[in-house]
Amino acid sequence: MLNALNAISEDNSLLTMSPFINPWLLAAISSSILLHCVILYVPAMNVIFGIAPHNLYEWKLVFAFSAPVILIDEVLKVIGRSMNAAELEARMNKQNKAKKV
Repeated sequence: MLNALNAISEDNSLLTMSPFINPWLLAAISSSILLHCVILYVPAMNVIFGIAPHNLYEWKLVFAFSAPVILIDEVLKVIGRSMNAAELEARMNKQNKAKKV
């Protein structure tokens, strides 16, 4: 779900872009989380899916393994922005040299 939020923009940081730019994505994430909770905490679903509800420690583990996705993607976006800026500068320099000739 956190990775889906990061996919709002390929280049811009999640910290600078509002997640409300795509309300359908937020609705999909919310419904997915709701369905996960139903499967985890409704006793009949526990039997059907053969799972047990998470306790607080297990939820902390889920977030501990999920949160780095945001950090990794943000680092990749910074690298991508710098590479795009370097490529644009190279193209502009090449274009300016061609105009001078």
